[in-house]
Amino acid sequence: MLTYLLIILVIAMALAPLSSVIPSKRQREVARMREYAAVHSLFVEFRGVPGRDRVRSSDRDGAGRDTIYYGKRLPAAKSKARKTQAWRLENGSWTALERRCAVPAVLASLPAEVLAASVDEGSCGIYWQEAGGVEKVELIREVLEVWAGQLGS
Repeated sequence: MLTYLLIILVIAMALAPLSSVIPSKRQREVARMREYAAVHSLFVEFRGVPGRDRVRSSDRDGAGRDTIYYGKRLPAAKSKARKTQAWRLENGSWTALERRCAVPAVLASLPAEVLAASVDEGSCGIYWQEAGGVEKVELIREVLEVWAGQLGS
């Protein structure tokens, strides 16, 4: 009996370091969301939330989740360069970071988990901390498709 216990202990000690390389449930979910986004023509990158004070605030939430940008590439502007614009979702309503900048109506369709949205010369997209699953990514993709179409015309 002691021999079996010793064998089990040795096997457990040999396998313990391997458990650190197995992805967690959250890591698998994030990988699934990012893969879904990539397959559906979105790109994903780390970006700071527009208008957030870099000195006082972090781009991580209390659970250690990073702020991620899900973007849709835009075709090159034919006449003039697109102006960089950004909007933040605060207390359930969208506000422009520049006073003279109207909030695109399509942003109202985004899920509440979204923190901000922006458009620049090369893309339009949203900032969030990947909370919600593939269903939220699909909703974001649909909104970005519509918004990109509006910006391209």
